[in-house]
Amino acid sequence: MIPRICRVTTGRRPTTRLGSLLAAAAITGASLLLGLPAHADEPSGGSAAPKEAPKVDLVLDVSGSMRITDLQGKSRISVAQQSLGEVIDALPAETDFGIRTLGANYPGDDKTQGCQDSKQLFPVGKTNKVEAKTAIATLRPTGWTPIGLALRGAAQDLGKGEGTRRVVLITDGEDDCAPPDPCDVARELAAQGIHLVVDTLGLAHDDKTRQQLLCIANATGGTYTDVRSQDQLTNKVKQLIDRSDDTYTVNPVKTAGTDKCESAPVLAPGVYSDREKFSEHRVYKVPVKSGQELRASVSVSLDRAVARDYGVLLQATSATGQELVRGTDADNGRNDVISTGLRWSTSDSKGYVTATPTASASAKPETTVCLVVSNSLAPQPGVQADPGLPLELTVDLASASPAPEGAAMGLGRGWILLLTLTAAGLVFGLLFGWIARWRIAVWREN
Repeated sequence: MIPRICRVTTGRRPTTRLGSLLAAAAITGASLLLGLPAHADEPSGGSAAPKEAPKVDLVLDVSGSMRITDLQGKSRISVAQQSLGEVIDALPAETDFGIRTLGANYPGDDKTQGCQDSKQLFPVGKTNKVEAKTAIATLRPTGWTPIGLALRGAAQDLGKGEGTRRVVLITDGEDDCAPPDPCDVARELAAQGIHLVVDTLGLAHDDKTRQQLLCIANATGGTYTDVRSQDQLTNKVKQLIDRSDDTYTVNPVKTAGTDKCESAPVLAPGVYSDREKFSEHRVYKVPVKSGQELRASVSVSLDRAVARDYGVLLQATSATGQELVRGTDADNGRNDVISTGLRWSTSDSKGYVTATPTASASAKPETTVCLVVSNSLAPQPGVQADPGLPLELTVDLASASPAPEGAAMGLGRGWILLLTLTAAGLVFGLLFGWIARWRIAVWREN
């Protein structure tokens, strides 16, 4: 789109008007030479279907162990309360947010009764921030840790729908009330197909707690974070709430990439989930027909502490290993997700790939494209490498983009474009040189 030309007042109206007209004419001429449109396309009519509001239920452990003071000299509950106050202040207006507690109400020694202590503190919906912050600020560490019961309650709080619902579990210990075992509950919820993801954040750092929280997250496609500071907790919860806006009408399909293209799974357009080990390559196959454009993206979630300075690579290669196109991204530890993408069409093959004839004479020939996902991640000392890091791969096939206007004349390619621009620059230089001399002559006459 050509930008609108603004008139600048110089005190010489005839000169300014003539100069503006000539400049406009010059830019219009350049547009015609280069094949650029003179006007932007008008937006198409119609409206998209209304999007379901993101839904997040925060489950907070208020059991007796949350009194322990081991996070930057503060108690675990005070760190959680201060962090969640900041999170609530930053809540997006469109997000439906709720709070559920576990171990917050029963102070006695009767385990049977204490293991029923999970309560909806604030219903999932549009949040009155003052009321929500006040409710959290008044909590005091009290009882037991019925995580499995709380997860079932959170699923009920969120209800059902087409979009993905998110549970954010903040706890400092493993469930001491099983049954139900929280890992079994997470698998049970995942099997129901209710689009529920559980992200877990651990305030304690023992192996049993870590394993249980990893198990819950893995079963539902969520993430686990080992929390070491108030800022880390605040930032992580904010990121998870922001991510809840990326909802799907269907859940990602689980797949398993291989190390070779020959044995890789064949993917149709859709969203897929997998797990990739540190510094691993995982390969998938996509058949691309003549006239189609492959569009793919991958996101790798850093659900545990990793060494600084890392990257992810997404390659499209031919079946023989010839690279067609690549997308890369890198970071130094500031984000918990790293993503990249690519686009490729059969018209870009340049002889690197050969289309395979199909069985039907009327069907278009297909090219097998291998998608290779690689990472340069490494775990921090003491962090478990298994299971692999969760990744999400999106595959789409669209009609290949048409060639730009003027391509038939060779414009936009090599020397022809260079010569065209040189000639246009010479013409415009002479034109504006004449305008400058004319302005000087008018100034001298006055």
